Amino acid sequence: MSSAPTSFTAFGVCYFLYLPQVKLHAYLDSTYLKTPVRSGLSEKETLKKVKDHIGEAISYGFKLVMIRPNYVSLAREMMDSVGSEVLVGTVIGFPEGTYSTEKKKKEALRAIEDGADELDFVVNYTAFKQGDTELVKDELLQGTQLALAHDKSIKWIIETAALNDKEI
Repeated sequence: MSSAPTSFTAFGVCYFLYLPQVKLHAYLDSTYLKTPVRSGLSEKETLKKVKDHIGEAISYGFKLVMIRPNYVSLAREMMDSVGSEVLVGTVIGFPEGTYSTEKKKKEALRAIEDGADELDFVVNYTAFKQGDTELVKDELLQGTQLALAHDKSIKWIIETAALNDKEI
């Protein structure tokens, strides 16, 4: 396997790497989580953007497309219609994670029924910041059990930008 130079810029410095000729896109997630309000688009324009995003993930062969729960069934249909192996992922309790554990479980179950392969649960960081570790542990346990009982990949995410250095 030959190597080819790859470059990227970070903090104003250009770096060159020599990587084997691998299809890096097959290891990457492609994410679109904006709502129409956040993007300044209409519902119709947002739907087109999501469809284009899913189509791009299929075309490039990304590992996974990460979208909002209300688009999971659309993504699954698009993947299945072309025999794509791109996985469908979604966020649960996004963005603040303050939903009740029961609401998160309900949202996760719906996503599973709609064809999600991966669930990214948002930790209730308000409870975390307030030291309510029992609530956080309970939601971690229940969400993880639900996902694993359905053979789904699961990740837990926390909005670290909302935490101070001590909390991190």
